[in-house]
Amino acid sequence: MTARSIRGAVAVTLATVLSLTAAACSQPGGSDGSGSGSGAASTVVGIAYEPDSLSPLLGYGKDGNSKIFDGLLALDGDMKLRPALATALPEVSDDGLTYTYRLRSGVKFSDGKPFGAEDVVFTYRTILDEKTNNASRTELDAVKSVEASGDDTVVFTLKYPYAPFAQRTVLPIAPEHIAGKQDVNTGAFTTHPIGTGPYLLTKWSKGEKLSFRANPDYWGGAPKVKKFTMAIIKDDDVRATRLRSGELDGAILPPNLAKGFARGSGMRTYAATTYDYRTVTLPTHNKVAGDTAIRRALDVAVDRRAMVDSILNGEGRPAYGPVPTDSEWFTKGTERTHDLAAAKKILDEAGWKPGKDGIRTKDGVRAAFPLWYLTGDKLRQDHALAYASDAKKAGIAITTEAGTWEVIEPRMKQDAVLAGGGSPADPDFDQYTLLKSSLAGDGFNNMAWYDNKAVDQALEAGRRSGDKAARKAAYDTVQRELVKNPGYTFLTHIDHLYVVKDRFGALTTQVEPHDHGLASGPWWNVEDWTPKK
Repeated sequence: MTARSIRGAVAVTLATVLSLTAAACSQPGGSDGSGSGSGAASTVVGIAYEPDSLSPLLGYGKDGNSKIFDGLLALDGDMKLRPALATALPEVSDDGLTYTYRLRSGVKFSDGKPFGAEDVVFTYRTILDEKTNNASRTELDAVKSVEASGDDTVVFTLKYPYAPFAQRTVLPIAPEHIAGKQDVNTGAFTTHPIGTGPYLLTKWSKGEKLSFRANPDYWGGAPKVKKFTMAIIKDDDVRATRLRSGELDGAILPPNLAKGFARGSGMRTYAATTYDYRTVTLPTHNKVAGDTAIRRALDVAVDRRAMVDSILNGEGRPAYGPVPTDSEWFTKGTERTHDLAAAKKILDEAGWKPGKDGIRTKDGVRAAFPLWYLTGDKLRQDHALAYASDAKKAGIAITTEAGTWEVIEPRMKQDAVLAGGGSPADPDFDQYTLLKSSLAGDGFNNMAWYDNKAVDQALEAGRRSGDKAARKAAYDTVQRELVKNPGYTFLTHIDHLYVVKDRFGALTTQVEPHDHGLASGPWWNVEDWTPKK
């Protein structure tokens, strides 16, 4: 996983799942009314991960759909920006350095206190403060200053004309009168947030569920789904079982499990196109995985199409980098064809010679390294096993290992990881944090410790230019450099599949990030649902 704010912080053990199942059967509504049996106005969905924090100051909801909060802007079903806490899209100066937002009047936080310009200023200034533990701070690098002009206007001044800046202002706004009175990193606000959004958090049972109730005073109108629960079920099979048993109203599932819910079963399956990729990190500090020849050989030894067909049941596309092949930002000609003979030739020419067991060695170093994947994540497990199988055919021994993020994270500098990432809208959103050398070792940023000066320069050029053609040229450079020296082996872009009960009618999805159902899925706009009686 990358530096996106979502991580699998706590695993749900089978014992915990069984106890929750028993509780749900005996008390369908639960003490907080979160069970699916508590009426048409109550919804429970199964997701794969939970956030580390519920504070937008620490990264929660930075890509929108946070439910508890609103941003100045939001994304509609077609991923187009629309006003939220702002009354309109920003007024942008001719030089692209000043963005002015007019704020919606009469908006209140869920504690009844009014929302105003000072809350916007507080939110952005706090995130930009180096004392704040926000791993996504570099996404706001362009901001020079943010100032209030009266109670209803906020002006951002940029250091350079950062083209996608408006898309960054879907970031949720925190209340200064609460979050500003406590430690930003450890205060109660991180787990007991107050926002302006359509839902209020009623309970967060870590590792189990997030429970919400509708905000009756929401400025956009009170939601008809009065109780909304996200059940945190890391194991794909368990999530499918609980959906089938009726405990869940919907869930995100891998393709092979989603296919088990046939039409006519009272369920509907929704497929969402995504930027969500699976990739193998090849740590620069590993003598084998950091070797350019090994990296290049693996890049062509892997059979991406077979992974799409067999693992994803066709619900996805081969990936050659963070940018999907159908994006306007994808660089044509950087596709890598599966070619085992070419992989062997690269290794032979670089001095990696096969041993008696078929595994290559060079200067006494065996071409072998471990590959970690997240326990319970069937898609990652299947990708890891297929990758290791393809690698072995080229003479590279990869040992797959399962673990929690607590086990995996300390090993990322030396060991490979079956990771995920992806963010729609703009290439800067993904590539900068994934590849910038200065971010290596910063949480889940640049997990491979990738270090390429040409890529660093292109990333800065793409970020700082306001000219689309110049930006396209910069990101073309990045993608071509990843062919020459791939610090990651990108495998697939995955279409997300969701199964949801029919009682909610026809729903919609957005183009999704690497999200695991936390803010995406058909419930991206649950506040607009009208459940059937």
